[in-house]
Parts: sequence; structure tokens; C-alpha cells
Amino acid sequence: MENQTLQKLVQEDNELWSQLKAGDEKAFSILFKKYYGYLIQYGNSFLPFAEKVQDCVQDVFTDIWVYRHSLSDSVVVKAYLLSSVRKRIVRLQQRDRIFNKSTSMDSVTFLFDFSVEQQLISDELTAGKVKHLNKLLNDLSARQKEALYLRYHHGLSVDQIAGILNVNYQSASNLLHRALINIRKEWKGNLALIMILLANWI
Repeated sequence: MENQTLQKLVQEDNELWSQLKAGDEKAFSILFKKYYGYLIQYGNSFLPFAEKVQDCVQDVFTDIWVYRHSLSDSVVVKAYLLSSVRKRIVRLQQRDRIFNKSTSMDSVTFLFDFSVEQQLISDELTAGKVKHLNKLLNDLSARQKEALYLRYHHGLSVDQIAGILNVNYQSASNLLHRALINIRKEWKGNLALIMILLANWI
């Protein structure tokens, strides 16, 4: 059922993307409203300046509209948007020298801390487990956290994650594998809880 839902969402995005490329302003508006919040959240994970993140996201959408005729027909819209925002932030960091001149797609740091919505915590025992998991997740490297975030919160494939992180498939797979191994070293509870928390990462 989950795969069917995901496929339906991808199909809807593909239709909107095709309509956008044909100049449909309504399709552009729908995609903007659908993904703006996700992209702001992702951008805030790298850049602690809300206005600059908003500018980056808006610039991405502006470029999409201006250059819509030259955009590829076959993209995974969500992955494309996340990747575009990440690249825009790297260029901004290079321009403003927030980091050193050698800033690259590989060196941008994922600053986001793991947290979970309070309504998922139903009792003290669960709260204790969540607190422990939060610590384990936040102790991971920035790259591992970003890979998990993209995989379980945004539902992206390993191929798509590799594209966003500018690494090959095996490197992206290794990031995910090592992250889960590191968590399992200290976590004796139910793996399902980890997946639930990752999906509700805020």
C-alpha cells in the first residue's frame, strides 16, 4: 500500500512537471505550495539564516519557471527540488564566504538535530526510548544524518540520495548502512520505532 501511495504521488508530480514545462502557471503554483515547506526545512538544516534560505528556495522556483523549456522531462520532482536547494545553498556559502573558499558539494554540513513530535510519545517508557534514540541519531556524522533524513523522512531512493549528496550509489548505500549499524550497536529496542521516528523527523 505504501509503495502504491508513493507511486501515485510520483505520477502526480510528473504530470504537474509536464504541465509546468508547457507553461501552466497553476501546475507551477501547486508544486510550489506542495514542496515549499519541505525545502525550507531542508535548507534550514544547512544555513541558520531563515531569510537566506527562503531566498534560495524562491530562486530555485524562479529558475525552474524561467528555464522551464530546457528542463529535463524525466526527473523525480522531489529529489530534483531538494538537490537544487542544496546546490543553491552551497553557491551562496561560497559567495558569502560563510565557509572557506574550498567549500564543495561534499563539504556542506547538515546541521539538523533529530527530534520527534510530542504526540508520538504516549508514556514515560516510550519517552525514554525516544530520548535515547534522539541521542543516538544526533551522534551520527552529519552525512549519515542527512542520508537517513532523505531516505526515511522524504522517502528517496539510494540513487536519488547519491545524486543529492554528489556521491556514487555505493557511497550513499554505505552511509545508510553504517548509520543503521551505529544505531543498532547501542539500540536494543524495536527497529520499527526507529523507522517511525525517522519518518516523523521534524
